[in-house]
Amino acid sequence: MAIYRIVLADAHQLFRQGLKKIIKEKKDLKVVGEVSDGLELRGFLKKAPSPDMVVMEIAMPDLKGIKAIREAKLISPHVKVLILTMHKNPEYLRHSLEAGADGYLLKEAPGRELFSAIQKIRKGKIYVSQTLAGEMPKKPGKRRVGDISPDDRLTPRERGLLKLISEGKSNREMAGLLSLSVRTVEFHRSTLMKKLGIQGAAKLTKYALLKGYTSAND
Repeated sequence: MAIYRIVLADAHQLFRQGLKKIIKEKKDLKVVGEVSDGLELRGFLKKAPSPDMVVMEIAMPDLKGIKAIREAKLISPHVKVLILTMHKNPEYLRHSLEAGADGYLLKEAPGRELFSAIQKIRKGKIYVSQTLAGEMPKKPGKRRVGDISPDDRLTPRERGLLKLISEGKSNREMAGLLSLSVRTVEFHRSTLMKKLGIQGAAKLTKYALLKGYTSAND
């Protein structure tokens, strides 16, 4: 099996070091980066080759968990995000999944559950910590990406991009509004079309208008 590259995002260095040692037990897993907050994660993803997964604490300083999930998915649409946290609040779980997280695991879980979560997410499933699975009415642990509509898979930031597209903004204008390079905007437009199964800029604009993204919130 190919090496699965993981970035650790947690404010506590000792925890990251311990987690890194645990992950090293699996020969097909490799920690390729460590960051202490959401801003560092954003910078890492923009500069480094896209990792396969980010293992992230939801309670981080600066760019906090929920927004960090959205930023990670915006910068690297194919990266998987596993929340590894001490917070058992079902609202955190729900908001994390809505923001695009692929899994939610409690830090109190044994190491074997961490590996189970990584492997299931790697196969395209959504994983929720065993102690919180009962809080989810739709059994997200069994949900696959293909089971939801393409529109439901869009992150809030991607919806914001559709809003700008529906307003007729050029790539350069969107780049300025989103503080991104024109090349990055072009990449995200291409990713949007792949997610939605749409070919051509005109059809993407038509889709945004038909779906009512003129009133979407970024």
